[in-house]
Amino acid sequence: MWPDWFATGRKSREPKHMLIANEVLEKLDVFDNQNEYEACTFKNCDFSGGNFSTTKFIECEFVGCNLSNVMVSETSFREVTFKSCKMLGIQFDTCNKLLFEASFESCQLDHSVFFQMKLKNIDFLNCQLVEVDFAEADLSGGKLVGCDLTNAKFDFTNLEGADLSKSSGLIIDPESNKINKAKIPLSQLSGLLAKYNIKIDKAH
Repeated sequence: MWPDWFATGRKSREPKHMLIANEVLEKLDVFDNQNEYEACTFKNCDFSGGNFSTTKFIECEFVGCNLSNVMVSETSFREVTFKSCKMLGIQFDTCNKLLFEASFESCQLDHSVFFQMKLKNIDFLNCQLVEVDFAEADLSGGKLVGCDLTNAKFDFTNLEGADLSKSSGLIIDPESNKINKAKIPLSQLSGLLAKYNIKIDKAH
């Protein structure tokens, strides 16, 4: 005998997507990626190692959350703000790139990947970006202010008009990256000349 669900069609077994809007969600440690979230705030949630794949976030805010190693395949981040979040090792280059609009403030993003992403006018404010991959990304007009960029990868990256003031650990090859009109701290000048093994005398 066929099971009851078969008689009514296979579609009855497919999960239903729910729209959750205007909610404050606190201290969660389980995430349902079948839902869509609009104008929601996530506070102090631990979703580390979770699955955000195919989820849509619209005008949402994450505050004090642990999102390290979250899977974001085809995830949509549209006008999403991250504040004081731990976000280690996230492969942002697998998310929905056409709908990516996000800003980051006081977040840890070490080892995350933004390869080939369009990040024009994006904000990274006072973030830890150690060994983050920005290769072939478009960061033109962006703000990477007060960030730790130690060993961050810039390779064929567009940094035209970007503001990197007060940031540290910067190493950029001017020959393989676009840096026209980028604002770079004087203290990081040596990072532009690293490949030439030039010693800068700061005494004069």
